Parts: sequence; structure tokens; C-alpha cells
Amino acid sequence: MNKLFLCVILAFQWVYAQNELTHEVYFETDKFDVVTTEENRLLLFISKLSDMDIESISIYGFCDDIGASEYNLKLSQDRANAIKAIFANNEISESLITNVDGKGEVLLKIVDETDVLKIRGLNRKVEIIVKPKPPIKVEDTPTEIVEQKKDVPEQIKGKLKVGDKIVFENILFKTGYSTIMPESKKILENISKSLVERTDIYFTIQGHVCCTQYSRDAVDRKTKQRNLSVARAKFVYDYFVKKGVNPKRMKYVGLRRLFPLGGDPKDDRRVEILITYVKEP
Repeated sequence: MNKLFLCVILAFQWVYAQNELTHEVYFETDKFDVVTTEENRLLLFISKLSDMDIESISIYGFCDDIGASEYNLKLSQDRANAIKAIFANNEISESLITNVDGKGEVLLKIVDETDVLKIRGLNRKVEIIVKPKPPIKVEDTPTEIVEQKKDVPEQIKGKLKVGDKIVFENILFKTGYSTIMPESKKILENISKSLVERTDIYFTIQGHVCCTQYSRDAVDRKTKQRNLSVARAKFVYDYFVKKGVNPKRMKYVGLRRLFPLGGDPKDDRRVEILITYVKEP
């Protein structure tokens, strides 16, 4: 029985390991800047992580065998740090990145003398390993009943005063983009209907991003500009205008990563409205 149980565990671990995603970024000699072609490849890889429940991300830097060991160790660490920064700028939470290590040089293994330069080029790299969370068993899911909060349209219809803030909790954005997820479209439509009806309030649409370093804005992958929080706020603004909300009643701003919520990173890819004026009845 014990042997059977062990076999089941090992089989599960093997299947789990097969679901890991890996990627390699290659560098020029003595450089840790990521060239455009390699950055585009990396961004394509990052885009595949949007719908993945990630357990951890490991980033390992390497060098070729040319140069002193101390120099190579620092250069490989700089390469790993450069990749970490790109992850952060594209809304991948630092809390998921468990390893950012420079491993130094990779010893040259000559298979064919004519391949030496090519082999060294392949050794100037960063390896990325993304591990998904294991599937949750049904019996492990919590059954606690939580008090249901009012949804956004109900909050808009309720009593409001200047300074009130309404978070669009279920309006989720695709990682690195200003467009909302398909499941959020109907919710945003319902919010717009409430705002069309509620003509006595004026408000500012505030856009936010997650996971960037030093409270900076994230990069909008569509435009390549570092203004993703603004782009998200403008996306909602344009949608409301299209649905009939008077543009004189609203404006939009981007707040970068100045106000993280401290929970799931996806909740920081958000938009909220701040009530700036309420007409007297």
C-alpha cells in the first residue's frame, strides 16, 4: 500500500512538472541590456501567463566562459535583475518571483570546433521557469459564507457624497493591456447604465496598475508607452461616453501603482471612480 501511494505521489509530481513553462532570453557579449527582439519574445511569453495561476517564477542568469569568475557572476546577476524588471513593468507581481540568481559562467563543452561562437552565444542567457499552482481539490475549497457587498450599480444608485470612492471590483483587465477581460463587459455595461440615470454626480475615473517597481506606471503592451494606468482610465471613460454618459460630468487620471490594495495582484489592475461633485436636490 505504501509503495502504491508513493507511486501515485511521484506520478502527480511528474505531471505537475510537465506543466511548467520555461523561456530563455539571450544577451550580447558583456551586456545585460535586453535587445528589442529578445524583449518582444519575452513579452509574448509573459502574455501566456495571464490566465495561469502561478505558484512561483525563478530567474537564473548565465554568462559564457570568457572573463574572470567574479566579473561573470556580477554580469549574470545583472542579467537576471534586468529580466525581473521587465516582469515587474508588465504587471507580474514580485511576490511570485522567488529566485533571481546570477549563476556565473557556463563551462564550454566543445562538440564541434566550428560551433564555439554559437555555443558561447547560447550560454549568454537568462533561464526563466514558471511553476503553476497545483489544482485545488474540491474538498479543500472554503465553504465559509461571506456577507455579500452591494455591487457597483447599487452603490451608484445609493446615497453618495463628495470624496466617496467606488471600486470597480469585477472589472478586470488583461495583464499589460488597457482592455477588459470578456467576463467584465456585461458588468461595465450595467455600471454605465446606472451612471446615465444618475445625472446628479460628477466623478473622476482613476486607473491603477499592479506590481511595478518604485510605484511607477506599467508599460502598455499595445502602444509600448509607460502609461498603462492612464490608458485603463481612458478606456473606461471612452466606453461611458459611448454609452451616453455626459463627458462634462467626468474626467480620467492614471495613478500608476501609488495605491496597491495589498491582496491579489489582479485586483490592482483596476479602475475606480471618485465622486467630485453632487448636485443639490
